[in-house]
Amino acid sequence: MGESVQLRIGYELIYNFPQPTPIILVVNVHHSRTADLVVPDRLTTEPVIPVAGYHDAFGNWCNRCLAPAGRLRLTTDAVIRDSNQPDEIMPAAWQDTVQSLPEETLVFLLGSRYCETDLLSQAAWQLFGSTTPGYPRVQAICDYVHNHIAFDYQNASATRSAIEVFNTRTGVCRDYVHLAITFCRCLNIPARYCTGYLGDIGMPPPYAVGDFAAWFEAWIGGRWHIFDPRNNMPRLGRVLMARGRDACDVAITTTFGPNTLESFRVWTDEITEGENPGAAC
Repeated sequence: MGESVQLRIGYELIYNFPQPTPIILVVNVHHSRTADLVVPDRLTTEPVIPVAGYHDAFGNWCNRCLAPAGRLRLTTDAVIRDSNQPDEIMPAAWQDTVQSLPEETLVFLLGSRYCETDLLSQAAWQLFGSTTPGYPRVQAICDYVHNHIAFDYQNASATRSAIEVFNTRTGVCRDYVHLAITFCRCLNIPARYCTGYLGDIGMPPPYAVGDFAAWFEAWIGGRWHIFDPRNNMPRLGRVLMARGRDACDVAITTTFGPNTLESFRVWTDEITEGENPGAAC
């Protein structure tokens, strides 16, 4: 750790559409990391189709296109420079009063599609009301969520919300994040959902199959801090793609019609300088 590294990041999504179908993709590296890109993360489509880009309400870069009937391959193969530093730990970060919070953080105190603050407020105060406000309180939430949920890819559900996660005690990384975010908001701590790349750099094998990851940021100590209740430990090589209120705001793809996802691959690998990206595609 310490010296910067280069990471090869990318994905391949293969869909089959029975008819021309509009699609929105949130698959680019976040603008806060674009200066680190060594090889740009350009979206490539097969067949080649027009793609238009725009920024959403949260500042994320989105792409929109009209998928033709039949098979569509969407891919990126990029290289990004990373500091090779683990997630920061700041035990002294305090909790701001609601009246002192910046206006742009206030939306992240409110309930959202997957984060039902109204249903979990009582449980949140019972569980964490006696913890030290600030970083220790958010870490206590992450500890609880990490131990409360059994990770199970086979039990993934696109409609599972925080209250369901709390009750069923099972889920995938987005479920850990939704429950932790909800507890934070119930305790007047702004929290926002993050999605991006997170490989197995620095971790012992066996390695999981590549996927996009979810974590969250909490506003404490006057700025945003990263927390990851799924892994619940500082990790290396985190590459942000998008932020929002919850997973609804940062869906990798949103399709406006029937389709079949035939293949889904994601990679995040440390490379030696000068290695040529492209073999994965």
